[in-house]
Amino acid sequence: MGWAATTPGGRGGAIIRVTNLNTDGPGSFAAAVATKGPRIVVFEVGGVIDLGAKELKISEPYLTIAGQTAPSPGITFIRGGIDVATHDVVVQHIRVRVGDAGLPKKSGFDCDAMGTSGAAHDVIFDHNTVTWATDENMSASGQRFEGSDPDRWRQMASHRVTFSNNIIAEGLTFATHAKIEHSKGSLIHDNANDILIVNNLYAHNYERNPLLKGGVRAAMINNLIYDPGQRAVHYNLMAEEWGDKAWQVGKLTLVGTVLRAGISTPANLAMVELGGYGDLELYMKDNIAVDQIGRPIPFTGRYTTSPAKIITMKEPPLWPPYVTPMPVEKVQQYVLHNAGARPWDRDYNDVRLIADVAEGRGYIIASQDELHGYPVQKPTARPFNPDDWNLNDMTPKNPAALDSGSKAKGT
Repeated sequence: MGWAATTPGGRGGAIIRVTNLNTDGPGSFAAAVATKGPRIVVFEVGGVIDLGAKELKISEPYLTIAGQTAPSPGITFIRGGIDVATHDVVVQHIRVRVGDAGLPKKSGFDCDAMGTSGAAHDVIFDHNTVTWATDENMSASGQRFEGSDPDRWRQMASHRVTFSNNIIAEGLTFATHAKIEHSKGSLIHDNANDILIVNNLYAHNYERNPLLKGGVRAAMINNLIYDPGQRAVHYNLMAEEWGDKAWQVGKLTLVGTVLRAGISTPANLAMVELGGYGDLELYMKDNIAVDQIGRPIPFTGRYTTSPAKIITMKEPPLWPPYVTPMPVEKVQQYVLHNAGARPWDRDYNDVRLIADVAEGRGYIIASQDELHGYPVQKPTARPFNPDDWNLNDMTPKNPAALDSGSKAKGT
């Protein structure tokens, strides 16, 4: 879906098999994504890959990461994150659980779970689970102010990026980030554009569910936001960071999205809040925003005394291609059933989180140790058989045969 929908990813390229759970070296995930040329990364192992308190940067384009091919329990990365700093990449059915890596508070381990940087474009993150980040859980960044032309700024920021069907949750507050409090969902950085956020679950993030910074052009369709802390969706052009550059008007289309307050949510909260100094063109349709007992809460608010304003649009300022929104009444059930990595084979933490959202439980956490710590999974192995898969889109030819370790849990 969205502006990135036409990316080929690694379609038609070499099949690269991940054969071990090592951090790097032959047969590792790191070696697979570093291979040059179009490629489809598949997994002949399942289990946990420890990134050793580092970020794994993907710099080679034309890549599909097919986590759905792993044997149960799938692939989970811990103590680090994945950064896509290139173009034409599809990432599916991967779990990233960053955590504090056992490091001291305020030690400077500031790590996104998953996202883009530089001028990354035509990137799709679909059906992933990203939690316990010490920076953002899932973001789109870039150069922001390359040159003096705003069109150049947008070209050099992340653009044509889709976040679809992901669980984006439980960012750690008061952990290892240098600024201390940093439980954040998604940061869509200044001038990022053609960003689609669709069918995702945001849960238990203090802020940035998401934060759209100055000049961002984005669409949010059919997301479920549960238990935000200080803010849910917010827009903020920070003049202190823009200097003498010409402020750009942000553009946001927000349709069919549900906001439910939780235990961590303050009473004075709006679905979309305006901060900073720049104006935001906002189109809203068919949304629900309620407190813990179902009473409506405001759709818009502000946390600035500047002249910045929300410009209410009668028509969307932008609309993503290949997206047909569902009615908002269907969003909660759809998202809880479909979001996250391997919904047919959810791990313990995803099952727990989904149950908490459904029942109105859970809260913002400071450490993964509040939730039994990092996952410990017995490694599994199974040869990859290309005859079992439609290699053009990495869907199984027989979905009923998908390897599942969770059917007994009713997931």
